[in-house]
Amino acid sequence: MSAPADLAEGRIAGRAEARQGVPVFIVDDEAELRRSLAQWLRLGGFEPKPFAAAREALAALEAAGTDFPGIVVSDLRMPDIDGMGLLSAVAARDRTLPVVLLTGHGDVAMAVEAMRVGAYDFVEKPFDPDRLMVLLTRAAEARALALENARLRVAASNAGQQPLETRLVGQSPAMRRLRREVAEAAESGAGVFITGETGSGKELIAQSLHALSSRAPGPFVAVNCAAVPETLIEAEFLGHESGAFTGAGRARPGWFEAAAGGTLFLDELTALPARLQPVLLRVLQEREVTRLGARSPRRVDVRVLAATNETVEAALAEGRLRQDLLFRLNTLSITAPPLRARGGDAALLFNHFAAQFADRDGVEAPELAPDDIAALSAHDWPGNVRELMNLAERAVLRSRHGRVSPAALLEGNAPSSEDDGPDNPRGPNGASLRDRLEACERAILSEALFRHGGSAAAVMEELGLPRRTFNEKLVRHGLDRRTFSASPNTGL
Repeated sequence: MSAPADLAEGRIAGRAEARQGVPVFIVDDEAELRRSLAQWLRLGGFEPKPFAAAREALAALEAAGTDFPGIVVSDLRMPDIDGMGLLSAVAARDRTLPVVLLTGHGDVAMAVEAMRVGAYDFVEKPFDPDRLMVLLTRAAEARALALENARLRVAASNAGQQPLETRLVGQSPAMRRLRREVAEAAESGAGVFITGETGSGKELIAQSLHALSSRAPGPFVAVNCAAVPETLIEAEFLGHESGAFTGAGRARPGWFEAAAGGTLFLDELTALPARLQPVLLRVLQEREVTRLGARSPRRVDVRVLAATNETVEAALAEGRLRQDLLFRLNTLSITAPPLRARGGDAALLFNHFAAQFADRDGVEAPELAPDDIAALSAHDWPGNVRELMNLAERAVLRSRHGRVSPAALLEGNAPSSEDDGPDNPRGPNGASLRDRLEACERAILSEALFRHGGSAAAVMEELGLPRRTFNEKLVRHGLDRRTFSASPNTGL
């Protein structure tokens, strides 16, 4: 295996959560190999399911249904139905289901042909179990993403479903505008440049653009340009042929080829080395890549999305971003709004995340007191949605020992459970009483409008407000109840 691939795969090896409980069908007529491989995969967190013949595995796949979340690992040479036959049957059923082939030394040419017709990858015997673990972890992530895209397409086709609202949560004007921009950009198929602060959801926007586009059946490949060593980045982007450099034992596709038919998302684009930017520009212009060590280019059909958390003007002025590359990528632009500009969305998002974490841990989600709502609305959120998610998880974890105030958690001095409760609220430092009361009132109105789908009558009845007072408060807080008329099924 190539040196760049070794190092790149090492960064993925630690993502054990991607393989926890993922079923792996092991198809091989050798009982000892099935037993040893199953034992190794079980130690790695997978759920191995051995089969002595391809027919047995295909029957089990049929019984598992179309949302089977796993992977197939098969020997290439077997009696009755061999690995190629199994691959064809699986591809006819579901082309997004990863199939990894185990081959002997003399079968490499056949394995390469198998990849051409749809195999996820192949591994030569005797293989390194650690390398196979890395490969299957990647395959598990690809399968999970394919199933997520499929679920989103189903949701989009159902009457009354609004998939963007289940992913990009919020009823603030900023979020409604963002969802409209994402829906319009997804239909165009053009390149999109996404800007926004760290933690504001740029990758989620990119995923939504992919999932709502005609490329949704294809792969979504996300690359953090700042996380790849400069010595490896060209080989990772373009791929390489066997023998292209020391350690390149076999050919390997790059990220552009991996995203063929789908979307390539380049996060932190301004961290891309200056020497590679002309190479990237040429790929975007010519729609073809030339692997390292290759003599001829390969055509690639891929949509490229890019993002940065800094101002583009600064990157251009400092020479860290080529203007011609920006022009090529910036056909459309979308800005992810910071959480502090999203009004009462903070309380809605907290409830959403808290419900998710509570369901995960088998506990009740903590309820927000009025002082908590005020604190969430008044907080500046330098870490944006990522910071809020972390707060919700901490609140759920602490709730096992009694209620903890999210307002106190924001201050960093959460009291013990017996000292913290509705009778002893704690608010954020640095906010006046008037500001806190105003933020609290706005958040309560926003949440009530959200829950009642913008119904004025229902909100007035719940809060005990006469119509004139209700209308005055809407004007003072800049709320338009019509923006709450389609409450989404919250999700992110």
